[in-house]
Amino acid sequence: MTGSSNSPPKSSSSGGRPPQSVKFSRRTSSGRIVNLSRDDDADLSGEFAGQNDYINYTVMMPPTPDNQPETSDSNKQDGTSGTTRFALESQQHGMKGDRGGGGGGGGGSKMERRMSVLNSQTNRSMLLRTQTQDFDHNKWLFETKATYGIGNAFWQEDENSYGEDNIGMRKSDFMDKPWKPLTRKVKVSGAILSPYRMLVFIRIVILALFLSWRIQNPNYDAMWLWGISVVCEIWFAFSWLLDILPKLNPINRSTDLAALHDKFDTPSPSNPTGRSDLPGVDIFVSTADPDKEPPLVTANTILSILGVEYPIEKISCYISDDGGAILTFEAMAEAVKFAEVWVPFCRKHNIEPRNPDAYFNIKKDPTKNKKRPDFVKDRRWMKREYDEFKVRINGLPEVIRKRNKMYNSREVKKEKQMIKEKNGGVLPPDEPINVTEATWMADGTHWPGTWHNPTADHSKGDHAGILQILSKVPEHDPIIGDTDENGLDFTGIDIRIPMFAYVSREKRPGFDHNKKAGAMNAMVRASAILSNGPFILNLDCDHYFYNSLAIREGMCFMMDRGGDRVCYIQFPQRFEGIDPSDRYANHNTVFFDGNMRALDGLQGPMYVGTGCMFRRYALYGFEPPRFIEHTGVFGRVKTKVNRNALQARSHIDDDTEPLTSDVEAGYPQKFGNSTMFTDSIAVAEFQARPLADHSSVKNGRPPGALLVPRPPLDAPTVAEAIAVISCWYEDKTEWGDRVGWIYGSVTEDVVTGYRMHNRGWRSIYCITKRDAFRGTAPINLTDRLHQVLRWATGSVEIYFSRNNAFFASRRLKFLQRVAYLNVGIYPFTSVFLVMYCFLPALSLFSGQFIVQGLNVAFLTYLLLITICLTLLSLLEVKWSGIALEEWWRNEQFWVIGGSSAHLVAVIQGLLKVIAGIEISFTLTSKSAGDDEDDEYADLYLVKWTSLFIMPLTIIIVNLIALVMGCLRTVYSVIPQWNKLLGSVFFSFWVLSHMYPFAKGLMGRRGRVPAIVYVWSGILSITIALLWISIDPPTESSSGMSGTLDI
Repeated sequence: MTGSSNSPPKSSSSGGRPPQSVKFSRRTSSGRIVNLSRDDDADLSGEFAGQNDYINYTVMMPPTPDNQPETSDSNKQDGTSGTTRFALESQQHGMKGDRGGGGGGGGGSKMERRMSVLNSQTNRSMLLRTQTQDFDHNKWLFETKATYGIGNAFWQEDENSYGEDNIGMRKSDFMDKPWKPLTRKVKVSGAILSPYRMLVFIRIVILALFLSWRIQNPNYDAMWLWGISVVCEIWFAFSWLLDILPKLNPINRSTDLAALHDKFDTPSPSNPTGRSDLPGVDIFVSTADPDKEPPLVTANTILSILGVEYPIEKISCYISDDGGAILTFEAMAEAVKFAEVWVPFCRKHNIEPRNPDAYFNIKKDPTKNKKRPDFVKDRRWMKREYDEFKVRINGLPEVIRKRNKMYNSREVKKEKQMIKEKNGGVLPPDEPINVTEATWMADGTHWPGTWHNPTADHSKGDHAGILQILSKVPEHDPIIGDTDENGLDFTGIDIRIPMFAYVSREKRPGFDHNKKAGAMNAMVRASAILSNGPFILNLDCDHYFYNSLAIREGMCFMMDRGGDRVCYIQFPQRFEGIDPSDRYANHNTVFFDGNMRALDGLQGPMYVGTGCMFRRYALYGFEPPRFIEHTGVFGRVKTKVNRNALQARSHIDDDTEPLTSDVEAGYPQKFGNSTMFTDSIAVAEFQARPLADHSSVKNGRPPGALLVPRPPLDAPTVAEAIAVISCWYEDKTEWGDRVGWIYGSVTEDVVTGYRMHNRGWRSIYCITKRDAFRGTAPINLTDRLHQVLRWATGSVEIYFSRNNAFFASRRLKFLQRVAYLNVGIYPFTSVFLVMYCFLPALSLFSGQFIVQGLNVAFLTYLLLITICLTLLSLLEVKWSGIALEEWWRNEQFWVIGGSSAHLVAVIQGLLKVIAGIEISFTLTSKSAGDDEDDEYADLYLVKWTSLFIMPLTIIIVNLIALVMGCLRTVYSVIPQWNKLLGSVFFSFWVLSHMYPFAKGLMGRRGRVPAIVYVWSGILSITIALLWISIDPPTESSSGMSGTLDI
């Protein structure tokens, strides 16, 4: 704080200081600047992190009387001593009077202007009293009216700067906010993760020793039994290894919504008005059949989307009705009309969740944390409006039926009138009246989609493309509401709602429409023409926004440093309406909180079909701006690669040239012949870039680049959007092959995510404190097994396709490759699982066991493997946050699904590969059971399916074997209890896993269906006949335990 020539230059304002290299520091007595602290909160970790990994901060320690820098000897001779940074008022007046006098050179006069008039003796006494704790800081501050340090709660009202002539520290210097990351990576505690990894290694060693011991010690009395068990155990060990290896590096992440708001939604030099600089988001909702996906459920999902907390003008919502049903269309029109009051109500009272059905059914007190005095009145009025809205939606089928009847009757009358006119006013009795029973819209025109009585050009697989803007593009400026005539007061509330469009792609016979993936690609093209949001969020029709800030949470990752390498943000799936015991593991928390969280520590989670926010540019099949190639053993050798070779050679920053300058971006055969669509690619890529507000941000965009209002939609634009959803548009293009959602599998979601990871992109798993989305899941056993069958069949298709992880590129990490390999292999475990579930019954029938005897070595290995598995499960429960009951339910359903749906999936997959037999699936019905008063009525419905045959056979065979094995051992002359105990324990292990399946078969009150009795009788007779034919009773075997001789 001296004026010596060798002192560093003084900071005068925030404008003269680079924001990325600011270092606040303390000046020592020698004039040096010493750094005092670092901001350890800044998470700048990353593979492409710059050298400036920290931003330095210090706190100024101003020289109060107890903190004085030493002064030069000449000053001491003049009777002056140390200076305070902020001179006393009385001393300042005295110094101002001496400005014109001499007293030394320029340096001395400058110092005098900053020196206090305290003499050296007084200063020494102050310092002495400070050291002896006799100095009273509060008294000194009060008597001198001084301020103690910068950052005090008190600021001088008449001065904006400190020091004479406005030279020195300014208040604005300390008001500048440092650069802050939007996200933070939170690693799992080493106290949990280190033992977890160690136990994995120990269990691998134990399994290797156990399998080696099993191979070296065969059971010569039952070689066939020993051989089957060894093969199954080797496969189980391999399958466990594929599942556990990707779990070695789980991580957690957190977001900073306040920092996102400060960067994008607050006034700044580049954004004086404070408009939002966030990129746009297009939200896709898909539906296909209003009979199985009720329109009311879909409408509630749409209402939750239209009410999200995000800049209204930057949100666009699209619904894809792949069935072309007028019921869905008119339900969406009703939803938009209701949204005009529902959305402002949510904004006014900060409603969560913004799905009206979920909100009005919450069990807790709705007035909690509500402060507006008119909340109760508004809520009562809105509840009445929603009830009327539900009645209108539920009554739409009848309204449409009556309308069709009326218009069709009118057409019949017109036809009769024309016939009369042709026949002189007489209607011939034998004249046929050919009038097609059409489906009519409310304006009296034909519905262009599917009719109730399907005809040519108006059936599910044969209808024109439909695109209707139900809610126009909102105004760029907020529209503030006022007091509504119905009593709602929206004064000060923005009453705009986002744009909403109904889309039904064209379908014609002879074209492969590729199911849901084709519908999603049609929406990608239509949205690129209409709104071109650089990010796309896709949801199922029964998954709604439970957290209105979910998009902002995901945007933190996309807009953070390194976000330009992120292809999608996957949110966990959470479900409602599931029975408290979660009998069939519908929550699937082991996968969503365990496996997916662990994959986030590698290259990112898989895409699981819904609740995923994509980068549009990545969906178009482009490579990331930077990626890493993994070579060597287990991918240990990493090579960083810049996608644009020209930029890499010339060391040009990514900001100077758009990524779409690559040659592959201009191929019309890749994207189709729409120039409007291809022109939108470069715009979407640029708008998706993170903000270039830090030197370490690669491939950023300048602040304020997204403040321009969206142009209104015109007729040519809408016509182009209709053209790109035609059934012929994808001919001779790469849609479904390299662009958009990938075709060829019933699990198009996993394949699409795999392709992106294979190009070098990475993904992020975003777990929010409040669930981002919630949906429904089938709690009925039959529906649940069919859902698992669809997933497993898709995995088999992946294994027999070029999407097998064996053929992945070097850009896929080794453990990420293992995870994708497990996706294609896990259904084949069912073959070995079924054989293993029958082993205890075969042991009881034959009187043998998988080993020669229950010796010490076998029991020791079994004990060690069980202990390791238990400890691993406990630690996994610890770092993933799941409950032990959820883990056990997952284990049970793994056996149930593996012995039923997975086995059928393997058979179907092999039939498709070998014989070319295509597989078709129907939508899972989301309607409830017959008992409307019981929320879980669907849980007790027993709907027989062929998937029940194998699990039911396993249960019955094991029960029969238990009875026969016990009876034979009890009545034998030389009972072999050790083999019986081993087989009985083995059989109970199988039956305990099958308990939820057996409970599901018994229905609501334990009433066993007749089919179970029939099947039990057939199996009992079959087993008895087989036993008699294989091992007929003889006199020699009547006195000893039977043996199985084949």
